[in-house]
Amino acid sequence: MQSSQLLKLRPASTWRPNALYRYSERRQFRTPSHVPNASRPSESEISSARTYCANLVRTYDSPSHVLQSFIPAPCRDAYLAIRAFNVDVARVADTTSTPAIGQMRMQFWRDIVSKALVGSPPKEPVAILLACAAEDVQQRSEGKARLSKNWFHRIVNTREQYLGNPPYPTLSSLETYAENTYSTMLYLTLSSLPQASITTDHIASHIGKAMGIAAVLRGIPLVAFPPAQPIGTSNSVTGLAGPSQGAVMLPLDVMAEANVKEEDVFRQGAAASGLRDAVFTVATRANDHLITAREMLSKLRSEGNLGHEFEHQNDEEHRYSTQQLNAETEAQLADVERAFGMFMPSVATQLWLDRLQRVDFDIFDASLRTIDWRLPWKAYWAYSRRKL
Repeated sequence: MQSSQLLKLRPASTWRPNALYRYSERRQFRTPSHVPNASRPSESEISSARTYCANLVRTYDSPSHVLQSFIPAPCRDAYLAIRAFNVDVARVADTTSTPAIGQMRMQFWRDIVSKALVGSPPKEPVAILLACAAEDVQQRSEGKARLSKNWFHRIVNTREQYLGNPPYPTLSSLETYAENTYSTMLYLTLSSLPQASITTDHIASHIGKAMGIAAVLRGIPLVAFPPAQPIGTSNSVTGLAGPSQGAVMLPLDVMAEANVKEEDVFRQGAAASGLRDAVFTVATRANDHLITAREMLSKLRSEGNLGHEFEHQNDEEHRYSTQQLNAETEAQLADVERAFGMFMPSVATQLWLDRLQRVDFDIFDASLRTIDWRLPWKAYWAYSRRKL
């Protein structure tokens, strides 16, 4: 997914969520005493960084802004920092004019993360809030938990691979992209609790894959038809000014099966032959992951297990103790209860997929790029009933 997929949504109603977050905006971060004085951000810098990150997320990732009210209060700085980081990294393609500059920006973010996680953040808002959140996680866990640098780098590395909008060869490769970005973002959020649970990571993996696939679908119109930009600020990474050739970011195997031709999409847009069938196939895969997450939760409550093994449990940074791998049902349910607010993106993703179905999978329908006013109360209903 490119940064153009993090759409700046136009309001569909007069609802304003600010009241939900007054507490989180007033809450002051306790600066860790063991951060060196030379690199310790001041309280005013931390407050400014928090405001900056909140505004960035509200502008480019409205659902995450709405859903922060379901995140435990001690984790909200980490939540905002992680999502602001994701927004900024995703926007690299829109704010750079050549692939070389884009790669330099990606390296900049790797360096930012590395410095922030050791308590020496540069004077950059996301870095400052991330550093404070990382120190807070270590304090609350008495040094037993941390935010993984490797997971942050995985997000950067994956997005770097797609700076030039290369195609996804298969639907499975799109799933891998979603796992390495959105699922990884959820793993980082869970680790801020702090929590290391194979049960919640497994559920988060499926939710993250659904999020990532839906995000790619949502961004197809802007990636296919990038807006004209002045010379030197092209919206693509080609360095071209004015209207530039885009890309249709549907998996090639799905396009071939539906007989969708990229040039037909460029000429005919939503009327391109087979396009809706291809979108339906990809959207179905996202919906399947949400169904799987619900079924896993239901099986855990009724049968004491998730129904299948976690395919990524041996991946980098997924480190579980023997006790965690053999946790009793009660312990697994307790982990889910503690982490449930982190699963609320499933509600936002399902709402968007339902809207896509209502417009008969016309990915160019303008209503798909508006804020869904139902999200706050749908999320509240799901959270209060512990349903995904």
